[in-house]
Amino acid sequence: MPNALKCFDRTIARTGKSSPSTGKIARIVLLAGLMATASACTSLGASGPSGSAVRKSADQPVGDARIRIVPLTDAVARRVLASRAASSFSETLGEGVAVGNIVGKGDVLDISVWESPPAVLFGSSAVEARLSSAGSLRSTAIPEQMVDDAGRIIVPFVGQVMAAGRSTRAIEAEIVSRLAGKAHEPQAVVRVTRNASANVTVVGDVASSARVPLTVRGERLLDVIAGAGGVRQPVGKTTIQVSRRGQTFAMPLEAIIRDPRQNVRMQPEDVITAYFQPYSFVAMGATGANAEVPFESTGITLAQALGRIGGIRDDRANPKGVFIFRLEDPAALDPALVAGSPTTPDGKIPVIYNVNLADPASFFVAQGFSIHNGDVVYASSAPIADLQKFVNIVSSMAFSIVGITNVVQ
Repeated sequence: MPNALKCFDRTIARTGKSSPSTGKIARIVLLAGLMATASACTSLGASGPSGSAVRKSADQPVGDARIRIVPLTDAVARRVLASRAASSFSETLGEGVAVGNIVGKGDVLDISVWESPPAVLFGSSAVEARLSSAGSLRSTAIPEQMVDDAGRIIVPFVGQVMAAGRSTRAIEAEIVSRLAGKAHEPQAVVRVTRNASANVTVVGDVASSARVPLTVRGERLLDVIAGAGGVRQPVGKTTIQVSRRGQTFAMPLEAIIRDPRQNVRMQPEDVITAYFQPYSFVAMGATGANAEVPFESTGITLAQALGRIGGIRDDRANPKGVFIFRLEDPAALDPALVAGSPTTPDGKIPVIYNVNLADPASFFVAQGFSIHNGDVVYASSAPIADLQKFVNIVSSMAFSIVGITNVVQ
């Protein structure tokens, strides 16, 4: 403080216009201003908490959870990447099997029975009979039948046959077996004409919501979406959700198209939902731009995110104090860190990843650390930046008082 006053006296003296009384008044005004500024130096304008304040938040409660400060290392980045890879359709849903030839309740079956001449059982006109072009076999077309709620159908001269949960080949074999001794060299053909049980429901941002039947071909995810007319939103901003047996999994549509392994085979009663989901993260603090920044559904890395916001400001930012605020999936964290950590209502753990950009190795880590939707990337101000602000305030105040004294004179 004395040094500031001496500097001020020299500044007043150089003007050559000050009187003793004016100089005394100016000194009092400056002293009061410096005292007020010093008392509020910790409240200088800032874009957010300092790096040390963020690190101390590890002991501060956030709702029912405590923040975890995790230094971003290569091992941490690999663990986060592995947790995201495990949520792919190929891992969670599996390849599946073609189920279109499995008969279910409500399916409509077309049954034909063939008998070699001399026809014994089906030679009458009780059912529609016709000779083959060779005249050696006689076929009988039985009216279409719907599998009842008990899973059965009725075949003349055979009786009730269990159909639900069986393949058409198994039903044919049972019919032939039960006709043995009644018909002459019987043969049977069973065909599903209307599929009511093996369907996939497609809803959401598609051209037309529909129930798409599954066949022996074994329709895959993209086949079913195409059967509903495709998606209405851009591929890069569309997420596909698959619900199966009470569980729900989601992936970006663009990632499914790029990786054929994710185009998994669909199973009966799957529900596919296509929804528009623009991804974004928020940049705050001493960054090149403070804004909400959109990115592709396939994701971007921390290095790419920093590039899109113009990096951190070299005149303000603390390179050791770059943080990523995230509600993290416990599977992406070290079990030792998860143990005893309260979670948010949706099962997430508040985590702050700390990046030290002063370390050259951190730029390689940043290339492998993915940014999630809703992340907050924050760059804290360097301590010297607050000192510079204080110096600027004092300097501005001193020269303002000099101008005032000149006017008074």
